[in-house]
Amino acid sequence: MPIGQVLDETVKRDRTQVQELRMPVIANRRRFLYASVLCMIALALASTIFWQMTMIVPHVRATFDGQNAYGHVIAQMEFGPRVTGTEGNRKAGDYIADQLRQAGWSVEFQEFTYRGTLARNIIGRANIGIGTIIILGAHYDTRRWADEDPTYFQAPVPGANDGASGVAVLLELAQVLNLGEVRHEIWLAFFDAEDNGGIEGWDWIVGSTYMADTLSVQPQAMILVDMIGDADQQIYFDANSDRALSQKVWAVAAELGYGAHFIPEVRWRMIDDHIPFARLGIPAIDIIDFQYPYWHTTADTADKVSAGSLERVGQTLQVFLETSE
Repeated sequence: MPIGQVLDETVKRDRTQVQELRMPVIANRRRFLYASVLCMIALALASTIFWQMTMIVPHVRATFDGQNAYGHVIAQMEFGPRVTGTEGNRKAGDYIADQLRQAGWSVEFQEFTYRGTLARNIIGRANIGIGTIIILGAHYDTRRWADEDPTYFQAPVPGANDGASGVAVLLELAQVLNLGEVRHEIWLAFFDAEDNGGIEGWDWIVGSTYMADTLSVQPQAMILVDMIGDADQQIYFDANSDRALSQKVWAVAAELGYGAHFIPEVRWRMIDDHIPFARLGIPAIDIIDFQYPYWHTTADTADKVSAGSLERVGQTLQVFLETSE
């Protein structure tokens, strides 16, 4: 074979070997590029889904714990009846103030005298000076007479649901509320002298009336929680509550999957601690489960209160506050 032909054949053979060597490298590069593109697409889709979830379902951030709230119910019950002017009432108020301070909230007492009896509202404040004010309220006193009890109608009401449940929700909120996401100054108001209306000349909602009458600011909203711990929880609209604000709160509950418990229908017309604020033109609502068979009886005890019911209300309020404009 001529030398030139040998050289040509050698070159062809070398080129073929090089191409054969390059082919797997090119294939690997292509596979790498395809995998990279697929990863980028997957990451983009995941980011989009996560963004949509955080926008549409804000409750993924809720940390309110119903069992912790139930612990506050038990703690209040250990003080016995918390009738305005009694030692049990004073101890319950001190407990509330201590819990607020431990959570980093500032505490103010509003002391006043009603029909010769010393009473005391307690206000916890956070995010002071940030945005408009939203007040969340609950009464911590209990009724002197269980006048709905056919047997023990002059015995004191234990007040596990009617009193302690609302307080428990607010105290757990004080611990878990992400104030960095809240665009408002928040007040947690604990009212005294709410629950002895019709007994020996007493009126209802005395403590909340005193607080509303002494306000020097105009809050954006007032939300009351009362009797919300019933295991058979059914929370309806109150006809004396601001409809637009009620709809916003009930919509949050529905997003959280609590539509069976927060029912957007009017069932009650309540005279409760939200009324004095509503009279001032403040949008005010009452979150209350008034369909409670142990109301104003000696059977209103801690075994009637459900941690799950406390959690539904607490998580709804937490998400509402952390997402409200």
